[in-house]
Amino acid sequence: MTVHLHWFLPTGGDGRTLVDRHAYASNHTGPVRGVRPPDIEYLAQIAKAAEQLGFEAVLTPTGTWCEDAWLTTVALAQHTERLKFLVAFRPGLVSPTLAAQMAATYQRVTRGRLLLNVVTGGDSAEQRRFGDRLDHDRRYARTDEFLSVVRGVWSGEPYDFDGTHYQVDGGLTALPPDPVPQLFFGGSSKAAGPVAARHADVYLTWGEPPAQVKEKIDWIRSLAEREGRTVRFGIRMHTISRDSSAEAWATAHRLLDDLDADTVAAAQAALGRSESVGQRRMLALHGGSREELEIYPNLWAGVGLVRGGAGTALVGSHAVVADRIEEYHALGVEHFVLSGYPHLEEAYWFGEGVIPELAARGLVENATTGAPVLVAGGR
Repeated sequence: MTVHLHWFLPTGGDGRTLVDRHAYASNHTGPVRGVRPPDIEYLAQIAKAAEQLGFEAVLTPTGTWCEDAWLTTVALAQHTERLKFLVAFRPGLVSPTLAAQMAATYQRVTRGRLLLNVVTGGDSAEQRRFGDRLDHDRRYARTDEFLSVVRGVWSGEPYDFDGTHYQVDGGLTALPPDPVPQLFFGGSSKAAGPVAARHADVYLTWGEPPAQVKEKIDWIRSLAEREGRTVRFGIRMHTISRDSSAEAWATAHRLLDDLDADTVAAAQAALGRSESVGQRRMLALHGGSREELEIYPNLWAGVGLVRGGAGTALVGSHAVVADRIEEYHALGVEHFVLSGYPHLEEAYWFGEGVIPELAARGLVENATTGAPVLVAGGR
């Protein structure tokens, strides 16, 4: 079982700071330094770098604070050749038959480079911006039906469905997608687990310490076994990798120094209103405090002081970061969806530093040739 490495496309903006350019912008007293807008030229730089460095795919976020993932990534497909796009989308905001058709078209336009990240949504305020007023658990029930319809429509035959949220008569696409996109799915609540077990190809969790990740893997694996299915596992986190651990930690501390108390307090208040169980688990890792942010060797929770979603980073030398990835891999994690600030530079730090370390351990293959990456002998 080799490791699948993916990077992140900052379609909400990027820069040399952890401060969110959008969700908490109203709390800033002055301009945020080092911000890069998510224009297509800059995103294309990141996509091309990710492809060149050997990442398999890039993840896009979804929400009102970022660019639309479908449109942005299909444009970037014209700037790349092999790179896949892990497109995040929210079930319920479009018809499941239309979503199935969009995915099938995307696969033909890009020659099979689509992966799908299903984001049910853990924030009612954000959902209401889209006109969605279902509560947390009913959103997962709707996602369950949505994905049943999508997979049914992809079958190539007219598909009927009669559910609480969807009633479909003879749903189909002109041509089913080839290949069928893998479905990535995350969710830590009791409502999320059974949906993941029934539909996910890859269950994606945020970067908690290994023991907590193992608990999630065991939980989803047992639910999937009851459904007669096998689910693979992935993890979403940041990285700060340097030639030495001292350099990496210096970078982490600089990111922390950029955050004043008011910015952290505003971010924590906003994140604390989330209904997401996964978000609450991220917040519990640091409790809003700057103290003791290394919650496990080389696992740093500082990102989560101001950023929603993935709130932890692997920090250390290239070899140390590879050690932690190998540790998660031993638990059953195959897919690593990574990011760093700024995303262009950090892609190179990881790609030129950590990927050769992983290749030397037999965990990755060169994405271009399929041959192992050669590591210099150090003469």
